[in-house]
Amino acid sequence: MQRIVYFDNNATTKVDEEVKKEMEIFFTELYANPSSMHYFGGQVQKYLDLSRQKISELLGCLPEEIIFTSCGTESDSSAIYSALKTNPDKRHIITTAVEHPAVLNLCKHLETQGFRVTYLKVDENGMIDLKDLENALTRDTAVVSIMWANNETGVIYPVEKAAEICKKRGVLFHTDAVQAVGKIPINLSKTDIDMLSISGHKIHAPKGIGVLYVRKGVKFSPFLIGGHQERGRRAGTENVPYIAGLGKAAELALKNMEKENTYVKNLRDMLEKKISENIPNIKINGLNSPRLPNTSSVSFGYVEGESILLLLSEKGICASTGSACSSGSLEPSHVLMAMNIPFTYAHGTVRFSLSVYNTEEEVDYVVRELADVIKKLREISPFADGKPLFGLDVCETHKHHH
Repeated sequence: MQRIVYFDNNATTKVDEEVKKEMEIFFTELYANPSSMHYFGGQVQKYLDLSRQKISELLGCLPEEIIFTSCGTESDSSAIYSALKTNPDKRHIITTAVEHPAVLNLCKHLETQGFRVTYLKVDENGMIDLKDLENALTRDTAVVSIMWANNETGVIYPVEKAAEICKKRGVLFHTDAVQAVGKIPINLSKTDIDMLSISGHKIHAPKGIGVLYVRKGVKFSPFLIGGHQERGRRAGTENVPYIAGLGKAAELALKNMEKENTYVKNLRDMLEKKISENIPNIKINGLNSPRLPNTSSVSFGYVEGESILLLLSEKGICASTGSACSSGSLEPSHVLMAMNIPFTYAHGTVRFSLSVYNTEEEVDYVVRELADVIKKLREISPFADGKPLFGLDVCETHKHHH
């Protein structure tokens, strides 16, 4: 089997061996429904409580503020819909132009339902301006949703300050913290954040389990209606094995936080340094903003992101692109467009996202193969002489359409 070098941890992570081990018992031995009245069910319920406790330690909140969901997307939808239902007379939402599709596409959908959405801009470093947020808030604003860290560039947003601004104006604040949790320290008890979303598969738990944090005292209207599970806030029999796995992953994330900010960050910095030394005409996106320790978005001028990925994939290297070319569109990602990255660069963007499982040796291998791939692609590139594709600067045409 071909060697795999996995630098795509913002897409998903490998399930940690300890997490897998923690889960196994709930498939065949402790299989009771935690809502059952009998002793066997009560045994299982204890493990749910334990997981809630571990996750609340990672987030710096109370165990009862944790609601288990199926994923980050469900948590995002639940938070935003709840804010709208509990403020039925308010029709305005504020978010950013660089959110994950889980928030962005929901907001676009809500616009078709008669809601008004303000999309905060970012500068060329991918950063928002909190003055824009203050100016956008009105009496009609039901909720503000700003991600804690960007999944493509790793840029970290000032969500604690943003939440403070919203609190003063009496507006609910939600953050999609899917990429931030486990990578940077979070202590919700010291913030004004009302709701926060997590996804298990970004922190070495399995896919299909998430969390929504809802601050005690915040009015909440459930998204899924049915049984009384999760204190009536999310119906449906709890996914016990995965919840136990997420609890273990949260415990490990807390333990590995320092390693994430030293070892992993050093690997990322080394990767960027070596790319800069070995490959001309590159741009590291968000470099002048605070960033997650594991994420690097690099734009390679005059080549196409999809081609880079396909050739790297042949060498067993897994990364992802910042562009949506694979969907048959020529448009680079909405994040890079919002940052006004020149089209000839935005189009050739690759995101590398590392974890504690990566090594220096892998970084060397990736840079070596990458330098080779870029050189080959530039030799055959229609961009190579600096002329834009098809003789039109697509970036210009997109500016108007955004």
